[in-house]
Order: sequence, then structure tokens, then C-alpha cells
Amino acid sequence: MSRRILMTLDAAGGVWRYTMELGAALARRGHQLALAGAGPAPTADQRAEAAELGDLSWSDEPLDWMVADRTALSNIPSWLAGLIARHEPDILHFNLPSLAAALPQDSPPSVVVCHSCMATWFRTVERRTIPDQLAWHALLTRRGLVKASAVVAPSRAHAELTRAVYRTQPIQVVPNASTAPLKAPSMGNGSIVAVGRWWDKGKNGAVLAAVAARVEAPVVLIGPCEGGAGEAFRSKHAHLEHALSHEETLARVAGASIFVSPSCYEPFGLAALEAARAGRPLLLADIPVYREIWDGAAWFFAPSDPDELARQIRALLAQPDKRLHLGLAAQARALTFSPAMQASVMETIYEKLLAQPQGD
Repeated sequence: MSRRILMTLDAAGGVWRYTMELGAALARRGHQLALAGAGPAPTADQRAEAAELGDLSWSDEPLDWMVADRTALSNIPSWLAGLIARHEPDILHFNLPSLAAALPQDSPPSVVVCHSCMATWFRTVERRTIPDQLAWHALLTRRGLVKASAVVAPSRAHAELTRAVYRTQPIQVVPNASTAPLKAPSMGNGSIVAVGRWWDKGKNGAVLAAVAARVEAPVVLIGPCEGGAGEAFRSKHAHLEHALSHEETLARVAGASIFVSPSCYEPFGLAALEAARAGRPLLLADIPVYREIWDGAAWFFAPSDPDELARQIRALLAQPDKRLHLGLAAQARALTFSPAMQASVMETIYEKLLAQPQGD
């Protein structure tokens, strides 16, 4: 049965790619999508991509992790109420948990997806609880998780972390997916490539900056290096590519000899999945999420040890056959994360909620 789905998104990170992949798969199954975004505006290319899925509306309301206090979010409830009145959706799909906290009474069933949040970021990256001045953020996120009809996370590890921090309802695991081009594993051009928001300390760009001075191969970091609150990442030895399109990024990744992700905080890691589809050997930080998804199909290193990472890079570059083997293993694993399967599982969650009597 075709359903009207109102799905929120932002253009600041991986949520955009998640929404495009899942949205396209849901549309292929006959569902009608309305997309509602907030935060920094999408590019013209992004708008064109979203327009293929359905109506896209954009608000200049900020994202919760971009503001210093809750008062900056005071218009969110009226924004959501207006969207619901305009689109009359059967189901609400929030890609930012705190949005569910602002739901008006008698709203349609809502699914919240936990892509990331400040409290789990601080727990993982800073090894501490969220600072007192940001406690409102954790409270608002928890309220959204409690108010949602169902909660989803893209990995078991992130679901467990989120439950440990917020102590809320059970979280269902629905892995992310990708339709990035499939490429035959190859030797590559000798470069080492990584993709991320490098201004974010959780992406751990510092270890790659250190490694770039330790290996002869060029180390290329693709992604923004400056955040909206003055955060900045710099590297003397790594090559920084700030402004590539998604298609250009995929092409650069597909041409590299090794894909590296040093992240110490990663709820799933779409960039690694895209690299695996391109047949790239994966060299990943040894964190629970990556072990869950890629164990047996990647090499792992301690994310705080640039010397170990440099040794592994040199070892892989010296073993072309091993790189091909790892690329094949990664690609085989990547094929298990299909948008069709992702959409089918999400569709089942939607239908279970819609089958419940109103008010349950």
C-alpha cells in the first residue's frame, strides 16, 4: 500500500546521503515522499537530486547541535505543525531525534532514526558526559526518543550506545545502504584516501595528518575542514580536498589504492560502504561499529596510533595481491547492505505502527 511519508533531513553530513538512498528505495516501492530540511541550505546539485524523490521544502531553522541554547529552537514546533498540515502524511520519519520532542498532539506515528547526537559523541570522543551547558540537548533528545512511536539506529553498536546514554525504549537496528557504483577491485593510483567532516574531532583527522608525514604515498582527505562554530582542521602533509561533489568524491575514492577511516565516533560509516562498493581495500579504526560491519573484510588499527596505521599502510602498499583480496572481501560484504532490503525493513516498521489503534 502506498503511504505518504514526511521525512526530515539536513545537508550538513551523512544524513543527506542516507535520505537520498532510502528515499529513492521507498519511492520505487510506490510511496510518496515529502522532504523537509533545516540547517545550512543544500547546494543546487543537492536540490536537484532531492527533487527527483518528491517535494523538498527548506527552513532556515537551525539544527540542534549547531546552537548554544534551546531558545534558538523555539520555532520548531510551529514549523513541524505546518509541515504536517500541508502534507497530511501517514507516517513521520525524523532523522534528528530532538524533532520528535516538538510533535503536536494527535500527530501521525513517528519513527526516529539515531544517526548521531552530542551526548553519545561526548561519551565516545571525550570520554565524559555531555557538559552542563549542553545538558538541555541531551534532555531534548531523550524527550524525542521517548515520544517517538519507534526508534531506529543504523548499527547494533550505536543502538547499544544510545540506550546506555538515554536509557529509553528498545532501538531497532536497520543498517544503512548504498547504490554507489560497483567497480572491479584494482591496484589503484597509489594514493591513500579518506572522507569525512574533518573539523569534527570524532572523525580523527589528526591521526591521518600525522601519518601523512610518515608514508611516501599521498594521503588525501576529502571533505569540509571548517565547521560553523569556528572549528578548523589543518594538515601540513596531507592533501585536503574541501569542495568535491558526491560524484567527484566517489571517483577519487574509486581511484585510490587504500581507503582509510580513522573515526573514533561513527554510528555506521557510509563512506566506508561506498568505498567497499568501489572495491577498495578498507583500513579502519578498530571501533565497535566497524568491527560489527566489516570484521573479516577489512584491516583494523588502533585509532590513536599513527605509527600502527603507517605500518599497515606500508604493508598493504607492498602487497598488491592482499589489496585485491581485501577489496573483493569488502565489496562482497557491501553487497549485503542493499537499499531494497533497508526500505523493506523500514516499510515493515511503518506498517506495524499504522496498524496499531490510534493512541497506542
